[in-house]
Amino acid sequence: MAPYFADYPEHVLKLYQAALAAADPATAVSAQLQITGSDLLIGGQQHYDLRQGNIFLVAVGKAAVPMAQAASQALGATPHTGIVISKTLPARLTLPEVITVYTGNHPVPGPDSLAATTAVHDLLQTTAAQDLVLCLISGGASALLSQPLVSLADWQALNRALLVSGCPIAEFNTVRRQLDAVKGGGLADWAAPARCISLILSDVVGNALPFIGSGPTVPGSDTPADALAVLDRYDMAKKLANLLFRRLQIALAQRPSHRTTDPPPHFIIGDVQQAAQAALLRAAQSGFTTQLLTARLEGEAREVGRVAAAIAKDTPPDHCLVLGGETTVTLSGDGLGGRNLETALAAAISLAGEPRVVVASLATDGEDGPTDAAGAMVTGETAVLAQQANLLPRAFLNNNDSYHFFQTLDQQTTGSPPCLLRSGPTGTNVNDLVFILRYRE
Repeated sequence: MAPYFADYPEHVLKLYQAALAAADPATAVSAQLQITGSDLLIGGQQHYDLRQGNIFLVAVGKAAVPMAQAASQALGATPHTGIVISKTLPARLTLPEVITVYTGNHPVPGPDSLAATTAVHDLLQTTAAQDLVLCLISGGASALLSQPLVSLADWQALNRALLVSGCPIAEFNTVRRQLDAVKGGGLADWAAPARCISLILSDVVGNALPFIGSGPTVPGSDTPADALAVLDRYDMAKKLANLLFRRLQIALAQRPSHRTTDPPPHFIIGDVQQAAQAALLRAAQSGFTTQLLTARLEGEAREVGRVAAAIAKDTPPDHCLVLGGETTVTLSGDGLGGRNLETALAAAISLAGEPRVVVASLATDGEDGPTDAAGAMVTGETAVLAQQANLLPRAFLNNNDSYHFFQTLDQQTTGSPPCLLRSGPTGTNVNDLVFILRYRE
């Protein structure tokens, strides 16, 4: 049976839920840990004799809690200890008392992140050569795990400036790796001489290990000169106070090298490709012909929205197209929004009047920027309804105020499906997804 346009909110929600299920961090971790007798098999490749030493868990990121819970459950009666650093905590924790749980600061590192990171450092100073440090890394780790080589105030100022500059995450994390002691292999240094193995839930397009959480267990080829080039590219010398920028230059020049030169074993246990494929499977079950356009989506959010709308107009009926990746937003206004909301708003403007077509842009972590929404879904009717409600979508877009546009529109058009999708924090983080749905009727 062909899908009906009237059912599009349900279709979008089911696609999103299928994607999240495929990126479930607890399921992913459980699949990587198997115990047979005294042998712990990690990732189907790495063996560890449980009789020879102690096990330390270090879980950092937005998915840290479910990843740590799954690892602890897999270890069962095997003695272990560890630290969890997460952005938020669930109402109910099922972790043994020997695992200490911290909340850090995100997206800008703060005192809570630094205190939690110091606790990780101190714990790992107690390891021995026969021990195992199992690192569980997910998106958000760059802010939650931090030991900057400059003052916290300078570090926060730089992070805030880069966040609004339109700097892609790979370049942002190049700077982070050079100005933060725990990044670029620093965590692996702290774990030495113990054996270190990482299970990684990727939130980076292309799964480039040095950029996932800024590579706490992965030394990279970037240099202080590369970080300076990024700062120059985004005019940080002009956007930051002169003395602050000079302190950054001095810190880069004096950056100590890490001991770790070869990355410890690591396993990518989930990414946006898996999430997108699961969404496509669910769309096919709903009667759509499906296609994955890309799992490497990048670019300015509003441009991606315009392109998505153009693709939607040329998409045949009964088709579902999926794109996965992560866009950027260059702030010029003072509104409230996120990259998915900005993508959706730009798409709505370009889709005005187009019949039976939907574009949805959603964050898999359930939090698009500093908002309570995962993103939004729009149709050819969205801009028309906005005009009837005396809202000017382009003015909201120019002010980077996509959240307030959709919030106001939803409040004033209660007879139509809401644009905003609020899932709450999902406990996972594998980039963003764009769904394009075209209907026959």
